[in-house]
Amino acid sequence: MNAFKRPRTSLVLLAATAALTAVCAAPAGAEQPKASGPLREVLFVGNNWDGTADVVRSTGTFAKVGHVNVIPDKAQRLTEIYLNPVRLAIYLAIQQGPGEGHDQYVDDMYTTPDGRSVVVSRPSFGDVVSLDLATGKVNWRYQVSGYRSDHMALSPDGRRVVVSASLANTAYVIDIETGRQLGSFATGDKPHENVFTEDGKYLWNMSIGEVQTSLDDPLWDWTKGDRHITVVDGTTYQPIRTIDMRARLNAFGRSDLSNAVRPVAFSPDWSKLYFQVSFFNGFVEYSVATDTITRVKTLPVNPATDPDRTKWPNDSRDHGLSMSPDGAKLCVAGTVDDYATVVDRATLQEGPLVPASKPYWATVSGDGKSCVISESGANQITAIDFATGQKILSVPVGYHPQRVRLGHVPTDWTGPAAG
Repeated sequence: MNAFKRPRTSLVLLAATAALTAVCAAPAGAEQPKASGPLREVLFVGNNWDGTADVVRSTGTFAKVGHVNVIPDKAQRLTEIYLNPVRLAIYLAIQQGPGEGHDQYVDDMYTTPDGRSVVVSRPSFGDVVSLDLATGKVNWRYQVSGYRSDHMALSPDGRRVVVSASLANTAYVIDIETGRQLGSFATGDKPHENVFTEDGKYLWNMSIGEVQTSLDDPLWDWTKGDRHITVVDGTTYQPIRTIDMRARLNAFGRSDLSNAVRPVAFSPDWSKLYFQVSFFNGFVEYSVATDTITRVKTLPVNPATDPDRTKWPNDSRDHGLSMSPDGAKLCVAGTVDDYATVVDRATLQEGPLVPASKPYWATVSGDGKSCVISESGANQITAIDFATGQKILSVPVGYHPQRVRLGHVPTDWTGPAAG
């Protein structure tokens, strides 16, 4: 298997602008990074409240391969925080706000092309670090402005990661090997998801606005801030366009829906964008060619769901969306309603509702046959068959798993050496 294959969670990306719907070829003559030796494909599971990452097989039994401490420098970081009143105030706000009373130690992860290191964004520490997978030690550290780091994306050539600095309304592009900043760009309020187009020519950022206020009634949705998609040039990081879904949702007759774009998935032919929004049990379909909302899918309500929107984690009702490689099925994590389901993309008919405890992310297995969700309320990941919509198995992991990403490690790797 090609050691530098894009993680499948980012294979479904959109080409440059609303008028561009064709698949983009890789740049001619682009040099690809070289591996240092045989690699195996794995899944990294970030245990957000635990400060660890479990590494499991990317398919089959999803058996554990290794375990990584992503906060080996915890004592040093906490000393810095407690000696700085501003950082301490933000650290505690993150803990009591998006952390739901817990520290947020790991949000997103990607491995380097040679499989020697994993790069991790750590919200509570407001940084991105590269960790040596052989020793567990920090290779480099990049601190974002605003003191909170969030979702990342990996460029198609594996050389760059982009990270959202959610309290600075900025995204930073970092060299994955050195930690050097390569560029940055302004975003909407509270940047969240990042995606590269398949040729790396464009980069998309989705902002979700304020998710911590108690003004959660639809009447007050406008108070959540400036939420839009920012599209930038993948080389210069200069803005190309912005897309605010507010007008498009209104035109479709869904002014009741938030325009805070959460997890996304794009069809293999780049013609459709699917996205989740705050507070909604379902997802929206957007036509690239016509720049319009074309369909909205509402998913079933779990009768046990607390209707008090202020209690939903970070304004999320559904948070986790992935697509099968053939584009036929969508996998949806129903975070608040405690289930996941596979939806037929042609008919938008959901399959069986697979019970799950606070599922918070959805990705695709290495062989593309199953959807893998993180059950943050049960401390496990669960694989669901794309073909049948039925649960295959669950594997226990650490405390409050959230992001799950495909990556690569040396074939004989079983975790950092002790000591």
